[in-house]
Amino acid sequence: MKKIHAIALCLLLIGSNLWAKTESSKPNVLFLSIDDLNDWVGFMDGHPQAKTPYMDALAQRGRNFTNAHCSVPVCTSSRASVMSGIGPITHGSYEIGPKYEQLPALSKAPTIQRYFKDHGYYTLSGGKVLHHNFGGRLSKDIDRSLGRARSPRPKMPMSRPASWSGAWDWGAYPETNVQMGDIQLAEAAAKALKGDFDKPFFMSVGFFRPHVPLLVPPKWFELYEKDKIILPNNPITDLDDLPKNFLSINDYAVAPTHAEVTGSGNQRSLTHAYLASVSFVDHCVGIVLDALKASSYAENTIIVLWSDHGFHLGEKQHWAKRTLWEESTRVPLLIAGPGIQPGPPCKEPASLLDLYPTLTELCGLPQAKHLEGVSLMPQLRDPKKARKQPAITSSYFGNHAIRSRDWRLIVYEDGARELYDHRNDPDEFRNLATDPAHQATINELAKWLPKNAAPEFKAKSERSRLRRK
Repeated sequence: MKKIHAIALCLLLIGSNLWAKTESSKPNVLFLSIDDLNDWVGFMDGHPQAKTPYMDALAQRGRNFTNAHCSVPVCTSSRASVMSGIGPITHGSYEIGPKYEQLPALSKAPTIQRYFKDHGYYTLSGGKVLHHNFGGRLSKDIDRSLGRARSPRPKMPMSRPASWSGAWDWGAYPETNVQMGDIQLAEAAAKALKGDFDKPFFMSVGFFRPHVPLLVPPKWFELYEKDKIILPNNPITDLDDLPKNFLSINDYAVAPTHAEVTGSGNQRSLTHAYLASVSFVDHCVGIVLDALKASSYAENTIIVLWSDHGFHLGEKQHWAKRTLWEESTRVPLLIAGPGIQPGPPCKEPASLLDLYPTLTELCGLPQAKHLEGVSLMPQLRDPKKARKQPAITSSYFGNHAIRSRDWRLIVYEDGARELYDHRNDPDEFRNLATDPAHQATINELAKWLPKNAAPEFKAKSERSRLRRK
């Protein structure tokens, strides 16, 4: 009898060790988000002078999705969509607004961090990942906080005209990198990667720059010669063929108008500050990637780098985001790690909603039933693999963009339309929506338009604030 018990105990121990080995052999995830980063990075050729060596090197190691797009071109809603795997046409947030935990449609939707935690992962998070942090019922989704330090601002405006929003300042400030919140976050993530984990980890790191105010130390401005910076091509007639309602659609933004920027003589200076901020955040990414490379987790960690939406710097005579044009919806998206072979960029459409199902599949987790995205595994295996589903972006209720491999269709709430052929017009200068020769293309793309989009949801506190205005 004692011999039988001993054998049983031995088998139990072997089984426990096998289970532990299975759990520990799952890949880790390093989830890097960057706020307001458009395609002005070397690996996307968005600006010929952009200096982003760390992100460029990461792109060479994995898959570069050059036709990736956000679900909503604004921070709060985009991040809620990424973390939940549910888009705005279901959760009803189309603007800066409710917290994740305030949206009724997300009441039973676990964040991707919670989903991984529930399946054996240790979760770490720092910086701007969700717009409003992991609070309320989400507070236990994260096992360890990496902090969310803020960068200092000068007591007096550095560069902005007095009439502009306080957020729209720029300049060489502060003096050193160590004062920057993003640097402190990168160092915290790097320190965490030196530790020992008894289970696989899901580390979310959210960098704030190049979000306004575009304040970074002088060394990053010195990378670029201000007077030699190339400005975006912006024909004065570009907006002549647009629907008459587009001004009202984009009139909510707190950003300065293009006329204000050019009229004040600040376009080159602002462009310089944005490029400096992009190179600065590339350095922050590099701190984390170097730490991972030097760690024991280097060979078993999936790296995902993404931005919550794009950013205009004068293209289509617009600044910031909140539009359904390419500069506002298109985002950098890189995935690298074990099992992902380097290769040419993928030009098929991708949505940030696809990150949740892609990562669960990559890590061998069961697929969550609530997800609305489509796994990018076929394109990770073969970047030329065709994809049927386009990327869908919504901005304010009733306005949607459908982006396929070659086309962008925009349909506004009142039925006005824009159509662009990206094979011949990557800058979206020619609106083809009224050309009968392209009606079949419009009809095909329009099949993907949301049929029953959820009405915009506003939290009680937000409704009260709007009534006071």
